[in-house]
Amino acid sequence: MDQSQLKVSIQKFGNFLSSMVLPNIGAFIAWGLITALFIPTGFYPHEGFSSLVGPMVTYMLPLLIGYTGGRLIHDQRGGVVGAIATMGVIVGAPDTPMFLGAMIMGPLGAFVIKKFDQLIDGKIKTGFEMLVNNFSAGILGAALALLAYMGVGPAVNTFTKTLVAGVDWLVDAGLLPLTSILIEPAKILFLNNAINHGVLSPIGLEQVQQGGKSILFLLEANPGPGLGVLLAFMLFGKGIAKQSAPGAAIIHFLGGIHEIYFPYVLMKPMLILSVILGGMSGVFTLTLLGGGLVAPASPGSILAIAAVTPPEGMAYLANFAAVLVAATVSFLVSAVVLKSGKQTDDDIEEATKKMEQMKGKKSSVSHALAAGTVSANGAFPAKVDKIVFACDAGMGSSAMGASLLRKKVKEADLDVKVTNTAISTIPADSQIIITQEKLTPRAQNKMPGAYHISVDNFLSSPEYDKLIASLQNGVTAEQAGLVEEAQNDAVGVEPAMGGEDDLLLEENIFLNQSFSTKEQAIRFAGEALVKAGYVKPSYVDEMLKREEITTTYMGNNVAIPHGTEEAKKAVIKSGFTVIQVPNGVDFGGESAKLIFGIAGKDGTHLEILSGIAVICADQDNVDQLVQAKSAEELMSILNRK
Repeated sequence: MDQSQLKVSIQKFGNFLSSMVLPNIGAFIAWGLITALFIPTGFYPHEGFSSLVGPMVTYMLPLLIGYTGGRLIHDQRGGVVGAIATMGVIVGAPDTPMFLGAMIMGPLGAFVIKKFDQLIDGKIKTGFEMLVNNFSAGILGAALALLAYMGVGPAVNTFTKTLVAGVDWLVDAGLLPLTSILIEPAKILFLNNAINHGVLSPIGLEQVQQGGKSILFLLEANPGPGLGVLLAFMLFGKGIAKQSAPGAAIIHFLGGIHEIYFPYVLMKPMLILSVILGGMSGVFTLTLLGGGLVAPASPGSILAIAAVTPPEGMAYLANFAAVLVAATVSFLVSAVVLKSGKQTDDDIEEATKKMEQMKGKKSSVSHALAAGTVSANGAFPAKVDKIVFACDAGMGSSAMGASLLRKKVKEADLDVKVTNTAISTIPADSQIIITQEKLTPRAQNKMPGAYHISVDNFLSSPEYDKLIASLQNGVTAEQAGLVEEAQNDAVGVEPAMGGEDDLLLEENIFLNQSFSTKEQAIRFAGEALVKAGYVKPSYVDEMLKREEITTTYMGNNVAIPHGTEEAKKAVIKSGFTVIQVPNGVDFGGESAKLIFGIAGKDGTHLEILSGIAVICADQDNVDQLVQAKSAEELMSILNRK
């Protein structure tokens, strides 16, 4: 494994650890607030309210982590079995909050039930599915709980106490500030959440049980080092970096979004010394003055830190002083680096791109730093006449996205034509091109002079509203000279499903289906299209190939698997099939509960697809479709105007 692969593997593992904790941060904050307010040494001591503290940290928080970890592996069934298994470590080691144990048993329980489900897939007799599903989860969950009680709980208990003892030794020896040498660079590599919530928080919560607060919650969450870097850019930076630094400082310090300062450090690698020395000075101040928090500060903003600072002693003074000292030291070192180095406007743009490559996805916050009015290849047009949605085949996701944007364009009284097409056939006069994130590079190569927009959720992307706002600022209704006929052409019609064209029939609606993988779901949808006479058998394999290019998950629990552009020759006539999956099936990390299998020929499917897009853009409608008890009921929901 080369260095790049190792880095990606570490990031994935770190993201997985943090993904078990981050969705439950609200529960941690609730526990921290109750602790700070109502324990005997709190702001408002209350014997009854304080009785919540013990059960919440002993049972509620580990169970939430175990359930979330299991759900990440195998959706609802994984979450349930993961929670059952987590109960074993909780009871097996009652003296220690089992956060680390939950991080082990939650995913392990889900992994076991997932492998069992794969083993019996297709082998259960009709009518026995629910019986087997329920008893398999119960039996395996019980067995794992007993295993956790006997072995895993005591082992994790010993390991946790060893870690706590190690931290205490570092504090007593005055060496805790040295942890910044590892923590600050790791944050830039996007291991911040993994370190904070995957390692420091579990140990910190154990310390809270013993001493009422923990310094560990502020090792990574201290906004001081990043604030110092941004303040230095405000005074000594140049160009875009200097102009964007004030806004970034506010977002970082008050909003707690630390990743916004990462591009500034990447732009000048020597600034890593600034955040390391700032972090070390902050930790030293905390150690000297006895600072700490009663719960994780997430996000790492000064407001969150204030909310979970214990009231007793000098905690507020210590914590605020640590932030101030860290910011001051970081600022002074950053000032020297910036004053002695050369800067250009291109630096921040390149650094932002580099950061997004390291992260593995676009950062909506940091990307704004270098956005300006120029896209990756072209400038935003002064007057927009044509917007094109493009996807691989031009008959699925792009058609749905175009339908929704047409509706928004009409509501905004803009005379802009919105169409959809395959990437290979993007018109030469396209001004703005919208694609799924993974397909954007292909579209940019095809049309380098156009303005490109990437979306990751075709049904509810915030990019649509941002685009409409930009169009309204640059193209008013009066300037455009609206033409009613053009408006009607752009909007299209929302037709009823079915009808004489037989695009969607009740017999092609399948309720209460269950799949272990998205490949199974896609193959089921494709075979249903074959049986209905819409496509040739070869179309099914092309649907799977299309999914390999980029996901057909549209957002709002909806997926629309369809073939590649090459697969069009296998389409006999346009048609749809609808598959209801109440428990969901994983589509690249998202849960699809409503699957529309699509076959499109000569554009005859686009009007009905437009209607589906408008209906499914509302999550409430999707929820109703998922809960429909009959094909007739599902059709009636789709037929709504």
